[in-house]
Amino acid sequence: MKTATIISELIDAAERMGMEVRVEKGNFKGGRCQVGNQAVIMLNKRHPEEVRLAVLARSLRDAPLDTIYLKPAVRDALHDAWRDADPDSPLPASTELPDTDAS
Repeated sequence: MKTATIISELIDAAERMGMEVRVEKGNFKGGRCQVGNQAVIMLNKRHPEEVRLAVLARSLRDAPLDTIYLKPAVRDALHDAWRDADPDSPLPASTELPDTDAS
C-alpha cells in the first residue's frame, strides 16, 4: 500500500475516534495536542510523506485503536512505524493482531 494511502487511512481512523487532523504549512514538527476538549493532530504539509506517517503513528500510539477497524496493511504500517521509532518498546496491547498461524 502506498504511503499516501496509509496516511489517508490513518487520518480517517483518527477522525473516527473524534480527533481533528489538520495539515498545514509552517515551522513546526507536528504531533498531537489538546485544544480545549478537542484532540488535534497537526501534520506539516512541507514534510515528506514518510515523516507525516511517523507523526501520525506517534500521535495514535495511545489511541484506542481496538475500537475501530483498520485494514491489515494500515495496522502493519503502524506497527512498523512504532518499531522504527522505538525498537525496544513493546507494541501497545490494543493493537496486537490475533495469531492466525495454525501450527
